[in-house]
Amino acid sequence: MSVSRTLYEVPAPAKLNLFLHVTGRGNDGYHRLQTVFRLIDLQDRLHFERRNDGKILCSQPTLQGLAETDDLCHRAAQLLQRATGTRYGVSWHCDKRIPAGAGLGGGSSDAASTLIALNRLWGLGLSRLQLMRLGVQLGADVPVFVFGRNAFAQGIGEQLQPITLPIRQYSLWLPNTFLSTPKVFSAKSLTRNTKPVTIMDFAQWQIDQDCNAEAPSPVARAKAFQSCALFGHNDLQPVASSLSPEVASVLRLLQSLGLHARMTGSGSCVFLEFPKNNTAIRQHSQISGRILHLTQSLQPLVKQSWFVDGLDYHPLYTWLN
Repeated sequence: MSVSRTLYEVPAPAKLNLFLHVTGRGNDGYHRLQTVFRLIDLQDRLHFERRNDGKILCSQPTLQGLAETDDLCHRAAQLLQRATGTRYGVSWHCDKRIPAGAGLGGGSSDAASTLIALNRLWGLGLSRLQLMRLGVQLGADVPVFVFGRNAFAQGIGEQLQPITLPIRQYSLWLPNTFLSTPKVFSAKSLTRNTKPVTIMDFAQWQIDQDCNAEAPSPVARAKAFQSCALFGHNDLQPVASSLSPEVASVLRLLQSLGLHARMTGSGSCVFLEFPKNNTAIRQHSQISGRILHLTQSLQPLVKQSWFVDGLDYHPLYTWLN
C-alpha cells in the first residue's frame, strides 16, 4: 500500500465543557474532574509534508512566539517518532483559528490531529487506543480528540465514555483577557469537593430538561432571548470571574438577559447553547448588537465571538480503527 506524502487542511476542532465539576485532588497533585466534552465546528487547520530525513520542522507554529520545541504539535510528532521508531520526519504548519487561553482545547486538539495525521502519513497503523495512550502524555484533554466523539469524562479527563448529545448550536464569546490555567486551578478559593454524578444522571437530565427544539412553548417563543438550560456547573467559573473582571462582566451581562451562560474549561470563553432552529442565529446577532460595542478599562469587553454547530464526531474519526 502506498503512503501519501502530504496531508493538507487537516482539521482540529475545538471543544466545550458543558459542565466541569472538580471532585477532588489526588496525591499526584492532579485534580479529579467530571465533565462532558462537546466537539464544535470551530477548527484549526494543519498541513503536513512527509520528510525522509527524520527531521521535524515547522514554518508556522500554533502560537506566535512559542519555541518550536515547546509546541504541542512538535512534541506530538517527536513522541510518535520515539514510540514507533519510524525513520520519517515532517514539515508542518498551522492555520490557527481557535484562540489560546480560551478553554476551547485548541492546543490539545492540534496535538491530537497531529498524532492522527502522522499515523496515516507515516503509515504506522496504530489504533485509536494506542494513540490515546500516547496523547495523555501530552495533556489531559488530548485523548478526547483522538477518541473522536462527545464524551462523559472522569479522572483527570482521560477516562472517557461515549455520549449522545442532542443537535445544538452554540454562541461563543471571548472576553478581552487571558487566564492562566495553572493559576485558576491553584486558587485557594477553588472548591474541590463537588459530589460525583453518573453518566445516567446527565442522560436523564437531558431527557427531562425543557429545551424542545421542535416545538418551543408559547412562553419560550414570547421571550426576547431563549437559550438552553445547562446541567451542573463549572467549578472553575467563580475563580476565573474573581481573577478576570472581563469574564465576570460578560457572564453577568448575558445572565441579565435571562440566558444560561457558562464558561468552558478554565476560561476565558463563555458560551450559550441553543436548539438548532431559525431563531438561534438571530438571537446571536441580537446579543452581538448589545455586547460588541461595550468597553471595560477603555478596551473592548469582548475580543471575538462565533456562532457554531455542535459536532457528533471528530472530522478525522474514520481515520482510525
